[in-house]
Amino acid sequence: MKDKNVPLCVDLDGTLIRTDLLLESLLILIKQKPWSVFMIPLWLLHGKSVLKGEVASRIDLDVQTLPYQAELLEFLKNAHAGGRPLVLATASHRKFADAVAGHLGIFTRVHATEGKTNLSGAQKGALLAQHYGVKGFDYAGNGRADVPVWKFARQAIVVNPEAGVIQGAQNQCPICETFSDRRAGIKGYAKALRVHQWLKNLLVFVPMLLAHQIYTPATWVNGILAFFSFSLCASSVYLLNDLLDLPADRQHPRKRSRPFASGAIPITHGVLLIPLLLLGAFGIAISALPTAFVAVLGGYYLLTVSYSFWLKAVVLLDALLLAGLYTVRIIGGAAATHLQLSFWLLAFSIFLFFSLALVKRYSELLVQKRRGQLTAHGRGYHVEDLVMLMGFGVASGFIAVLVSALYVNSTAVTALYRHPFFLWLVSPLLLFWISRIWLITHRGEMHDDPVVFAAKNKGSWAVAAVIGGLLCLAAL
Repeated sequence: MKDKNVPLCVDLDGTLIRTDLLLESLLILIKQKPWSVFMIPLWLLHGKSVLKGEVASRIDLDVQTLPYQAELLEFLKNAHAGGRPLVLATASHRKFADAVAGHLGIFTRVHATEGKTNLSGAQKGALLAQHYGVKGFDYAGNGRADVPVWKFARQAIVVNPEAGVIQGAQNQCPICETFSDRRAGIKGYAKALRVHQWLKNLLVFVPMLLAHQIYTPATWVNGILAFFSFSLCASSVYLLNDLLDLPADRQHPRKRSRPFASGAIPITHGVLLIPLLLLGAFGIAISALPTAFVAVLGGYYLLTVSYSFWLKAVVLLDALLLAGLYTVRIIGGAAATHLQLSFWLLAFSIFLFFSLALVKRYSELLVQKRRGQLTAHGRGYHVEDLVMLMGFGVASGFIAVLVSALYVNSTAVTALYRHPFFLWLVSPLLLFWISRIWLITHRGEMHDDPVVFAAKNKGSWAVAAVIGGLLCLAAL
């Protein structure tokens, strides 16, 4: 029997696509209807097929943007062009399997989970043997659940195999093809955790630096512990945010390359890492830091989760919340080091970070405009809002400069600085920096996150160095 006459049956999850549709659909359902999380265990009690059916009846998937395994898909398209019958055989629900088959247009038949039948493992193998005969079909798969299917197959095609799968396939039938993408390494996981975003958590040191409490070792220890506690908590939320934003990220020109959106890291790894990171964050806080800091960290977590689920789609409120989250880091730093917060610092922080949050929204919306799209996916903004966003952002940044200028003339300054005159020079530097940030943003040259951009930008470093020098001269 020639290969072109032998049906080639192809698994979907982890094989044709670099993701798991059950997990993806569950995440979409949880984001759209968070209360449904309490129904999931009840559905699962009636069987995995019932769970898949209940989820599929409530949500839709955009199959066009799924991360397909490029080399395998090219191989299948060539086989289809040569006249070989291709069959999609998957444990995913029929609704999603039919949508994938309809989008690709290369499959002559679809076998999938429906009703009370969960088409996986030996059950899938038996069904394929019933339709095409024992050793009458080839099968492409990737996981341990596919090993029982290869028992009935003539030949195996192994795609991105899990540990031990190649040996398992060889024990059942000959392997004729192997396809393997490079999975994410340490750099990929660091990108998923957004370790570079930990720079934001350096804000916990601001209260101790501005209060001139830098000579006490205990203060530094608490500050460092607060930094790592915030960092682990933030990474946990970044993972949650990315998992909930998969459909929107895949339609974004840059975010589509994120580890989860691209399929470089399995969704299961993210699901496992979220509680582990959160446990580490609160473990540090509860065991080594003041109760006040634990309360601030808890508030920060609740705000970020609310942002991920609901508030990021609310125009302007999302930017205000981002500004608040930056300020909460400063509040947390004060709580961790037993320092009293200054009204001037809080006011300056809110206005400055609101401006930077709008920089982020402006840059995202500008990308959508240049792509000919009218709205930002997953946001409430329209391209017509660009002018207004810039007005709000520039005004807020300039108010932050005004607050810094008023602070110089306050009684609080005389208690901390011997030569306040030097502080007057800080305001024009801030005015220059904020104006420059918005000019770069307007030109479309801004990184998605202005804080990360500032950390990498030589001009921003130069301004920060001069301001730091002025603060030292004022204190001496």
